[in-house]
Amino acid sequence: MFKKVFLAVLLLSALAGPLTAQTLKLATYNIRYDNKQDTANAWLRRLPHLAGLIKFQDFDLLGTQEVLRNQLLDLAGALPGYAHVGVGRDDGKEAGEYAPIFYKKAKFELLKQGTFWLSPTPAVPSKGWDAALPRICTWGQFRDRSTGFVFYFFNTHFDHIGVVARRESAKLILAKVQALAGTGAAVLSGDFNVDQRNESYDLVNASGRLKDAYATAALVYAPSGTFNDFDTKTKSDARIDHIFLSPAFTVARYGILTDTYGGGKTPSDHYPVAIEVRYARPK
Repeated sequence: MFKKVFLAVLLLSALAGPLTAQTLKLATYNIRYDNKQDTANAWLRRLPHLAGLIKFQDFDLLGTQEVLRNQLLDLAGALPGYAHVGVGRDDGKEAGEYAPIFYKKAKFELLKQGTFWLSPTPAVPSKGWDAALPRICTWGQFRDRSTGFVFYFFNTHFDHIGVVARRESAKLILAKVQALAGTGAAVLSGDFNVDQRNESYDLVNASGRLKDAYATAALVYAPSGTFNDFDTKTKSDARIDHIFLSPAFTVARYGILTDTYGGGKTPSDHYPVAIEVRYARPK
């Protein structure tokens, strides 16, 4: 009798295994470039608190923006459990801001990676349309070592001036997601420099391919917009930092993390957006 029950349990476990939900903690964070005029909010003052927040939240993957080379090295040193992908936007090597993706190196295997420019010539360093600056999207294809789940993570920073550039950047990224990921699982994070009422946001959110995590989360914690300008008294519902997801993911929780330190200072002039997602374990 015991043997029959044991075999039945094993059979049920085997059948249930492919449907077991797995959880990932993802985030996007504009860390504010190392501006020497930021005396009270200088990078080296902010670094321990920013890195501490990331480690405490225990993100599995994190898209970051406005990261200069020295900041990339500082973060890599402060986050020893993470590896990263990305290049500088000015030359495709080390110059200018990066949009790097940090990921837990013990948890994920990096399969492929790349960066493209948000311009009509995306394969080479370039400035697109009416943009004020060169803009990029960095991506990686990852495999969860424990489940075999494969997904793409795209991370970007849209231009702060060019209206046409933001619109065309949204179209370009959607085309790249389709070309690289096909119908597979995909995440798009970034500072889009537009809120949820803008046409560039709508192009992505209404694409049928990707959906804002905010719109689908079972639990939402959003006490503020995502840009704070180093002023905690700034209150808005404008979310300019977003995480979009393909239907492979179910969003359990969404949060805008308004952590402060030192009597009201913020680790960056943006608040990070953090989400917890679930996906069906592959067969």
